[in-house]
Amino acid sequence: MAKLRALLHNRNFILLMAIAAGLLFDHAAQWTKHLVLPTLALILTLAMTDISGKVYEYRRSPLIPALVGVFMSYVILGDFIVGLGAFLVHEERLWTGFIIMAAVPPAVAVVPLARFRGGNQMYAVIGTIGAYIGALVIIPVIAAGLLDMRSLHITGIIVAAVVLIFLPLLLYKVIVTRRLQARIEPLKGIIIKWCHFLILYTIVGLNRETIIGQPSSLYPVAAIALTSTFLLGFLIEWIGARLRISKEKLTSLCLLGTLKNYALAAGLALSLFSKDAALPAAVFMIFMMIYIAWLDFKLRWA
Repeated sequence: MAKLRALLHNRNFILLMAIAAGLLFDHAAQWTKHLVLPTLALILTLAMTDISGKVYEYRRSPLIPALVGVFMSYVILGDFIVGLGAFLVHEERLWTGFIIMAAVPPAVAVVPLARFRGGNQMYAVIGTIGAYIGALVIIPVIAAGLLDMRSLHITGIIVAAVVLIFLPLLLYKVIVTRRLQARIEPLKGIIIKWCHFLILYTIVGLNRETIIGQPSSLYPVAAIALTSTFLLGFLIEWIGARLRISKEKLTSLCLLGTLKNYALAAGLALSLFSKDAALPAAVFMIFMMIYIAWLDFKLRWA
């Protein structure tokens, strides 16, 4: 029983189950696609409870780490994704997904991963918040400059904005007002992991025919996902070491510069564009899982 419980809490096992379920039992994805936006709202709400209380612990000016978060997530990782995508991806449906991935802020896992890996947690918190605030401006600018906005329905944009911005703020207010943080804390991690299960299952299930029938179309996506995690992470660590950045701060910078909120990218692509546009984010979620497992391995053997 204890082993089963451990498996049901294991991030890698949960995401592998999502992939297998999407390939074997894809019919339910037609129904779960309507749950993707509410699921994302729940993830963002829980992420707010994880970082909001830590902001007041930071005694210095938050401007520098906030700007660094924007720089690492958008200038480094975002440009890296778009640059490689421009060379290797030639299908419009997939290119749209790459633009959305470049526009979204860092993964909500950056803060807990920084804590578990001995990174500068406060730097990760402020950097993540800075990137999310910057996303309110950056996402519309990137979308207007690189995407065909004429294909979007204004209703879909409004619904996405309400569900992904105002609903998490409202839910967070309810949690704080009713002092539910202590009750939620033990369940937060497992809830977020199974929320990712639903999102990844839905994207894989909706794109099952492409994944099985045309796997070669995903090779460039997989190559870019591999490069933007392992290679880019190595480069950030190598350059940071040459600049004599402290190990704690460099750990947080590396996470901010390699992990995007691919679940959010998948949800936005699916809600505003098409199932095909969400496929790159699903591939990146898989490689992000492998990359995090690699970081765990490095930590154990360091």
